[in-house]
Amino acid sequence: MSTISNTALFQKLPSTDELLRRPELRTLADREGHAVVAESVRNVLARLREEISGGRFDEEGLDLALGGIVPAVEAQIRRSLSYSMRPVINATGVILHTNLGRAPLASSALEHMLETAATYSNLEFDLTASQRGKRDVHVERLFRKLLEQNDAAEFRPGRTGEAPVPTCSTIVVNNNAAAVLLALNTLAEGGEVIVSRGELVEIGGSFRIPDVMSKSQATLREVGTTNRTRIADYERAINDRTRLLLRVHRSNFEITGFTEQPAAEELLALARARNIPLMEDLGSGALFDLRSVGITGEPGVLDSLRIGVDVVTYSGDKLLGGPQAGLISGRIDLVARMRSNSLFRALRVDKLTYAALEATLLAYVKRDHDAIPVLRMMRATKDEIGRRAEAIVANLRSPKLKPELIDGESVIGGGAAPSAVLPTRLIAITHTHDRADGLCDLLRSCNPPIIARVEEGRVLLDLRTVFPEQDAALAATLASLPET
Repeated sequence: MSTISNTALFQKLPSTDELLRRPELRTLADREGHAVVAESVRNVLARLREEISGGRFDEEGLDLALGGIVPAVEAQIRRSLSYSMRPVINATGVILHTNLGRAPLASSALEHMLETAATYSNLEFDLTASQRGKRDVHVERLFRKLLEQNDAAEFRPGRTGEAPVPTCSTIVVNNNAAAVLLALNTLAEGGEVIVSRGELVEIGGSFRIPDVMSKSQATLREVGTTNRTRIADYERAINDRTRLLLRVHRSNFEITGFTEQPAAEELLALARARNIPLMEDLGSGALFDLRSVGITGEPGVLDSLRIGVDVVTYSGDKLLGGPQAGLISGRIDLVARMRSNSLFRALRVDKLTYAALEATLLAYVKRDHDAIPVLRMMRATKDEIGRRAEAIVANLRSPKLKPELIDGESVIGGGAAPSAVLPTRLIAITHTHDRADGLCDLLRSCNPPIIARVEEGRVLLDLRTVFPEQDAALAATLASLPET
């Protein structure tokens, strides 16, 4: 192996102009554009300089790299012209994985988005009256139908004697933070909003209730303590500047032990007595009875509206299983005020969101819950998941991978039901020569990338969040992993 100084190695590198004059790269420039090829050449040369500076090249190694510089430029062009956002296989068992895009959309939502996006639509046009219409009518009718339908006894077995959901209105903005902002600004600008200290939450992306309240031009009035807040604390804090009582779902954590929190019914009674609206930020917000899948303690949108909460805000891409959106349901007069707020136009959603949301809500109206991926994943049983896992393990032939099936737990994620778990079966994999972290990295580099989790020195794959049609790709990827 020859020895040569870094300076001499740098001098062996061709210039960008020299490379661009090569016939192969001129042909590439004619096809892909001069700017794209030139940028790729500069990136390849920059990487070579880094390798030299890091002492990772001798003369022979550099000559070998320079001999393959044209293929390296071609590979760089492919990377630069490919999509950055890619589909992945979510084998983490976290159903609403925020980093992986939260709720996958129903096939009907994708189809409706496509037909809406590919041509013109009646987004804001009343076909009957032949005049300008309102874009939120497309989902408003379904929300009302859904609220009425969910009062039916056959839909809520064993829960008779409950008050019906009052007539409500619903509007859509671009996420739940926007929904909270719009509601607070409309109902409490220049006034005070009373909220428990134990509910001043921060969730992913540094979204903090106090910060949103400040942006809304409302003043936060904290009551109680972190772990204990009583109804008397709210009552004492009410004054002539009080505009709203706010109840916030804690989303991604819970407080246990020496705790106290007023029930929604207590807050509602106080709000009615003082003629102050009660707003509840559910964060996730379910239109599906989670008790049917063994999850308790997670408030539902219908439950809040049924007892008379004036305004409820929740997300579209969490437990609802639809697109990213912030939904505001509640008293018709209060929602009408929000609709007329100039912020509503700034925060409104586009036709694709309405199309996806309309299709998702229609599945609820039809009671076709398995059409919504999030609900289908929650309803999947441990035995169903176990059978799929057994089939993958039975066909895995690799002397270096040691798989076994173990019991485990899936979680909802997305700031919903933080203490709730769903029993599942896991594929636990160890590699004879590679650590679990290294195997996890290798899976993430595959096509499509497989996102797993590591516990106790093993890679864990939970098929609850893997679509059944992805099982074959997952199995093929495991079988094709390099053995060293």
